[in-house]
Amino acid sequence: MPFPDFDPVLVHIGPIAIRWYALAYIAGILLGWRYAVRLVRSARLWAWRGPPATPEQIDDLILWVTLGIIVGGRLGDVIFYRPAMIWRDPLEILKTWHGGMSFHGGALGVLIALIVFCLRNRLDPLRIGDIAAAAAPLGLFFGRIANFVNGELWGRPTTVPWGIVFPGAGPLPRHPSQLYEAALEGVALFALLAWGTWGRKLLNRRGVLMGMFIAGYGVIRISLENLREPDSFMPQFPFGLTMGMMLSAPMVLVGAWLIWRGLNEPLPTEPYVAPPVEAPPGKPPPKGKNEPA
Repeated sequence: MPFPDFDPVLVHIGPIAIRWYALAYIAGILLGWRYAVRLVRSARLWAWRGPPATPEQIDDLILWVTLGIIVGGRLGDVIFYRPAMIWRDPLEILKTWHGGMSFHGGALGVLIALIVFCLRNRLDPLRIGDIAAAAAPLGLFFGRIANFVNGELWGRPTTVPWGIVFPGAGPLPRHPSQLYEAALEGVALFALLAWGTWGRKLLNRRGVLMGMFIAGYGVIRISLENLREPDSFMPQFPFGLTMGMMLSAPMVLVGAWLIWRGLNEPLPTEPYVAPPVEAPPGKPPPKGKNEPA
């Protein structure tokens, strides 16, 4: 089937072009932020350890995460996929509007941002990482949809009836691998982490949700790399490997270790009890539900 007639630019405001790709990043970050705040405020998720941060700290964290995504994603694309740009045209690295963002680079950027933020605020990096991991598939979903709208990162040639002829990819129908990734990295991975968060209350297990996200993404990415067309400028790696596979394989191992470690770490001996709410000066403390008014 032909590729839908998408315009990657939503609207032009004078010389400024507002692109769907940029809006996808904004939507993913904003929705992830609000979901993370909701997790922190849901007392029933923290029966054993209590929330690792306040909603106000999550508000501050979102700026660090955004910088980690942008800086890490761009540098990752350059280092992993286009290292010649460093000495041939270093100024091109700053032109993010020309495209080129790497998930693995963005993930490393977010990890570094989380660690620095936690050190500055004396927070537990594993527990903050669990919250970030629970929200991350929201951004992945919108990012992959934006890849499809841009007609980039298409799949290998195929004969399936839903194959799409992408502009610039030749006359053959190809797998819409961007939509596969949106469904698995976004929807399916979010559902898995939501089950772990709300069903199994795994936020009380330090690092388990982060491990589930890291390992889950690694498995999905390695599998879908078999359907995704490798970048034409990349070398031919042995055994049919791609750069995406090689970067994702360590994620599976690290994620599995985090899951094992978190499930075997003892929980506190006593359930968490929230501290009493202090009344504002000049006002009596709030009454309990069973106290007479």
